[in-house]
Amino acid sequence: MLNKNKVGITGMGIVSSIGGDVSSFCNSLKSGISGIRQTSRKKEPKVAVDIAAEIQDFSFQALLDRFEDVPDEKSRHARRLGQRAPFVIQTSIISAIEAWHNARLFDNKPLPEWVGLIVAGQNSTQNYQYDLMPKFRKNPEYLSPRYALEFLETNQVGVLSELFGIQGEGFVVGGASATGNVGIIKGYQQVLSGFTDVCLVVGTIADLSPMDIQGFINIGAMGGKKYIDQPEKACRPFDTQHEGFIYGQASACVILESESSATRRGVPFLSEIKGGSLNLDSNSSANPNVNGESKAMLSALEQAGLSISDVDYINTHGSSSSLGDKTEAEAIKNVFGSHSPDVWLNATKGLTGHCLYSAGVVEVVATVLQMREGFLHPNKNLEDPVLKDLKFCGAEAVNHQVNVAMSNSFGFGGINTSVVLEHK
Repeated sequence: MLNKNKVGITGMGIVSSIGGDVSSFCNSLKSGISGIRQTSRKKEPKVAVDIAAEIQDFSFQALLDRFEDVPDEKSRHARRLGQRAPFVIQTSIISAIEAWHNARLFDNKPLPEWVGLIVAGQNSTQNYQYDLMPKFRKNPEYLSPRYALEFLETNQVGVLSELFGIQGEGFVVGGASATGNVGIIKGYQQVLSGFTDVCLVVGTIADLSPMDIQGFINIGAMGGKKYIDQPEKACRPFDTQHEGFIYGQASACVILESESSATRRGVPFLSEIKGGSLNLDSNSSANPNVNGESKAMLSALEQAGLSISDVDYINTHGSSSSLGDKTEAEAIKNVFGSHSPDVWLNATKGLTGHCLYSAGVVEVVATVLQMREGFLHPNKNLEDPVLKDLKFCGAEAVNHQVNVAMSNSFGFGGINTSVVLEHK
């Protein structure tokens, strides 16, 4: 393997249905708390499934006020940028401020041109546009002039770069359900290549409109009908009674940094990113592929300079879809072979729902927390596994020290990603 710079995570932030910051999110993981419940939506028309892991009682101002030692100037700037912004911008600001704060970048950051930004998100303003449509139909001229900026994903790049004074590389990436991992992999490559010393990667919330939700239902991807009156049982990754993913909401952020930069600033790695792989199936449909998923895991390990026997935990894609779970389980068994019964598996989506664009970032945050805290969170509702000879976590959290972990994300259109992390 070629010698290369080390890249690690020095800060994390999150706003989710099971925690409005990293600490509360970690406690919910340990306790196996699920954010899935009947939705609060009162919109017309009513869709066929009204179960989701929504962020409840969100208050941009209250969450911003928690950061007592953020410089006053930055707090005022964040308030100005976010107070009238769409929900998707507000949640990105909150998760990014927490990550930036935890990485101690308010106190000591590299020159602006050595800091990069990647927004992992696509179609995040669908519900924002849906809500504006009735008024627009009545009188188009009353549409806010800000709309021309706010419906674009690049608005996130503009807002976050202005808030944090970022002047290095910055762009938006998409990859369906693999979007979060795509963002992390591209951020890792950016820092590894030396284009930046620090890269802020934010996974944007998926604020779905009723039309989006019904679309997922019609394609057979979204579940919830079988357990419509028992929402806590609806998301069942790797269980034979699964019927599709359950929608979740979260914005999550990680700060990626080179070892040399972190050392200069006196900030430790929370975890080192050892490798990340992205490959395609040459397939425009929604069906997953064992070979493509296997290739992503093997390639990530090769980049990391590790063997299958080094991995002791996988945070699976585990979407709770019948074909998706079975395919991933077969791919894991294919890759790890005789070592597969020794690799612990769980699925964070069983607690958070499927957060779509941000899912990969959410699950990397969950993986790092489990590695640092020495536990593995429960697999909610896993009663009858699709494959019996894999080592799935059970109904309760277990104490376990993870040294090397893998986090998988797979997206419609044959997008396969895997990230390998090592405990520091």
